[in-house]
Amino acid sequence: MSGSQSRRQAINAVTGYQVPDKDFTEPLGELFGRNTFSPAVMKSRLPKSVYKSVMSTIDKGTPLDPTVADVVASAMKDWALENGASHYAHVFYPLTGLTAEKHDSFLSPEDSGASMAEFAGKTLIQGEPDASSFPNGGIRNTFEARGYTGWDVTSPAYILENPNGNTLCIPTVFISWTGEALDKKTPLLRSQQAMSKQAARVLTLFGHDDIDTVVSYAGAEQEYFLIDRHFYFSRPDLMSSGRTLFGAKPAKGQQFDDHYFGAIPERVLAFMIEVDRELFKQGILAKTRHNEVAPGQFEIAPLFEKANLAHDHQQLMMTTLQRVAQRYGMECLLHEKPFAGVNGSGKHVNFSIGNGNQGNLLNPGDTPHENVQFLVFCAAVIRGVHKYGGVLRAVVASARNDHRLGANEAPPAIISIFLGEQLADVFDQIAAGALTGSKPAGTLTLGVDTLPPFKADPGDRNRTSPFAFTGNRFEFRAPGSSQSISGPMVAINTILADSLDYIATELEALIEGGMEFDAAVQKVLKDIITEHGAVVFNGDGYADAWQVEAAERGLPNLKTTVDALPQFDRPEVKDLFEKYGVLSNRELASRLEVYLEQYALSVMLEASETLEIAKTKILPAAIRYQGELAGAAMNLKAIGMSFDSPTLDAITASVGALTSGITGLETALGIHAGESSMEEAVYAMEKLIPAMAAVRAAADELEGLVADDTWPLPTYQEMLHIL
Repeated sequence: MSGSQSRRQAINAVTGYQVPDKDFTEPLGELFGRNTFSPAVMKSRLPKSVYKSVMSTIDKGTPLDPTVADVVASAMKDWALENGASHYAHVFYPLTGLTAEKHDSFLSPEDSGASMAEFAGKTLIQGEPDASSFPNGGIRNTFEARGYTGWDVTSPAYILENPNGNTLCIPTVFISWTGEALDKKTPLLRSQQAMSKQAARVLTLFGHDDIDTVVSYAGAEQEYFLIDRHFYFSRPDLMSSGRTLFGAKPAKGQQFDDHYFGAIPERVLAFMIEVDRELFKQGILAKTRHNEVAPGQFEIAPLFEKANLAHDHQQLMMTTLQRVAQRYGMECLLHEKPFAGVNGSGKHVNFSIGNGNQGNLLNPGDTPHENVQFLVFCAAVIRGVHKYGGVLRAVVASARNDHRLGANEAPPAIISIFLGEQLADVFDQIAAGALTGSKPAGTLTLGVDTLPPFKADPGDRNRTSPFAFTGNRFEFRAPGSSQSISGPMVAINTILADSLDYIATELEALIEGGMEFDAAVQKVLKDIITEHGAVVFNGDGYADAWQVEAAERGLPNLKTTVDALPQFDRPEVKDLFEKYGVLSNRELASRLEVYLEQYALSVMLEASETLEIAKTKILPAAIRYQGELAGAAMNLKAIGMSFDSPTLDAITASVGALTSGITGLETALGIHAGESSMEEAVYAMEKLIPAMAAVRAAADELEGLVADDTWPLPTYQEMLHIL
């Protein structure tokens, strides 16, 4: 199908579009959590003692009592059958970063030839998918297939609806036969436990004797693109790699800033409304929806939840966005950079830590200089980010995210912290040894009698910072839109565990040596900001001068995935994850191997697709049009007319450049990259990516020369604006 045909079909689909007639009269509030085996459902269906036991595990982190499993499984089965489920699935999160599920029927045959629904406690607690076909980084050989899924009671089971029948989904961990983590969830749970233990030590020193489990909370802002499916199926690059490997810059992109927070198109809004309802059924409170910066780009943001639950819900949200988009004839693109030259998509991970008794431990209050407990936990973040900034960079590294980081649309690859004027001033006072006050919040008088005065926060925000304090939480802006939030949260929890351990140990030693508690806290805070204050930067992260200044401060600038991933192999990083029981050296090494392999495979896939499209679509179209122009020149010459065509000359030159680029890419793909995953990744970065860029440059030049009705691919102008 030619680009012009796709455009016509998409225009017809949009101009003739009508919102589907769906029964959306039921209030959203009544839908919330309908499809989840929630605490309220458990309370109504489980014996009181069993319910209390399960909730103690969920709320306080006590070990799960295996004797309650049969009772819970029976109640869960009955609830699922009543809600139309015929199968159950252990849902897990392998190192692909995607969601995996294995479906089994509730029905089992009886001797009489009939069948009955069964679901035993042992089936709920443990399953056995094939572990050999998932990335494991050398932990398992191909012939060693056994792996286990294990019920994560802290994340509620839910019903996944389908027009032909429903499925009970049970969130689980995924481990090898040797007990090693093969997934994203197990390290997250481990890191949560490690951070909680060290946070409790610090809170005990502050005199608390009613300490609940300290948990990390997360809220991930999900950015995405929508395009008409007619275009999607006409772009093999989008279908295979998630991004456009070709495409000239459109005349109108985002330069007018008219899409950001603009009126949401009717078709998109209908999609968003249905997404909200689907998410509400799963207990996911989608709070915000709006147009993002680029044409065709949008955002959805849920409320804060416990990090483990936020991770599971984030994975379900991505699946829901893609499924619902198809119902409206659109494709949801989660790639970090589906269109070159326009804004990419991130997944800003907002996080805080706290519990029910002590509240949000990152809430400074109105007078942060007096909130010493907050300052200690904030200092723990500063120390952790400075010591292990390379780890934070590594956990967001991917071939996809390399297109986005540092491109004046996302934070730079240099990991720094933005504190804002008020907090930066407080920590400057601490470093100077005299903490006297906090800059107050201001008031904005707008000069309009009908508008009340506005309260102005004591500091501005900084969108160029990868790690920014935003009032009562930090926002990690570097994660990519398609990535699991597990990696960032595992890193954050673990570096916090290390910093809180350090702080508690230092305070205990100083107090034991005779120092008063307040003086001991002041000393530890001063030591931290003196040693680690270099990571605090409130300026413009996009400025070239910051690159120089960051180097002078000793902050690493790991620009690519190949630069960043070896951070996992540093001795101090291996010791960090080993010490707190989050990832063994073997588990960490497996992740380095898997992520290097995924990088190389992603680039090689794109290179192969680039070659195929260039050879079978773009080059033939360009040569045909070149022939048409040349034929026209010959015909005119035959009748005595001259034909001077700069376009023909330009096309001839670009066809030559494209042919040369194709030959170069073909050669690069045919070379054996090396024996190790690192060698393959380095080769992909140094050889394949430049070879692809040469092909694209020539092809994009041709797009501006070849007649529109001859060009074989839908253009950026069409894909971004026809929706």
